[in-house]
Amino acid sequence: MNLLDQLEQSKQQINHYLNHLLLQRRAVAPRLQEAMHYALVLGGKRVRPFLTLQVGQLCGAPSDVIMRAAAAVECIHAYSLVHDDLPAMDNDHLRRGQPTCHIAFDEATAILAGDALQTLAFELLSAPHLPLNAERQLTMIQVLAQASGDHGMCGGQALDLAATGAAHLPEPELAQIHEHKTGALIRAAVMLGVLAGDDEAQDFRQHFDDFAYNLGLAFQVRDDMLDVIGNTSSLGKTKGSDAEANKSTYVTLLGLDGAQQRLQEFHQKALHALTKITYNTELLAAFADHLLNRDH
Repeated sequence: MNLLDQLEQSKQQINHYLNHLLLQRRAVAPRLQEAMHYALVLGGKRVRPFLTLQVGQLCGAPSDVIMRAAAAVECIHAYSLVHDDLPAMDNDHLRRGQPTCHIAFDEATAILAGDALQTLAFELLSAPHLPLNAERQLTMIQVLAQASGDHGMCGGQALDLAATGAAHLPEPELAQIHEHKTGALIRAAVMLGVLAGDDEAQDFRQHFDDFAYNLGLAFQVRDDMLDVIGNTSSLGKTKGSDAEANKSTYVTLLGLDGAQQRLQEFHQKALHALTKITYNTELLAAFADHLLNRDH
């Protein structure tokens, strides 16, 4: 099976799991559950859950644990997109080729849907009787919490909002935003796969983390480039939204050629980290190549 087939199979697998997860829950507030489903299940490349699943399989993790972990990561990602799109944040009207959650429903419902998806992630990871050491399970919860909060994604979003409309940031400050806003959850996705694995896999935590750190930065550089060279229909969101909001990006800082060079540097560092892991990481390397050369 080639990479594209595996990506599609993984996407269908996680979509089925997420859909089943929501449908089996008793709908206390049906409109809220509908908004959660809209934000979580419809569309998306499933980059982060793919990483969790693949790393978890490499590391010998039980299938139920890595599916829960992959779903938890996607719940956090979906919640962040719903909240990022709100009028008080980025004020976007299009996400994954569809109206954003607050446009499709209303602002209050979108906020609650994001809140509920965030807590659902930790409900999944904290389930009792998982075939996993309790200390390791607690560490997985901690990793996802740290990646989601003020030391991770929320902190990065706050820095990004503070920098919007300001003079162009120096590269270390721009990298700090994206290490937190984008990179933290990618790192968590990989680390959850490792933590769910066997004892031998724990020896490679740092190398997996180095891979994820550099992949996350490269992913953001490519995202910045696509905001300039992509098109709205393939991106699934409004092209040029970064420039319209006067945001600092790798392209505004370095130009397209400079951003491409920086992407290649991060890419090579990510691949180098994989060479230090004794498992067969060819699929992860191929996925990095695919992700960093994408057109949407």
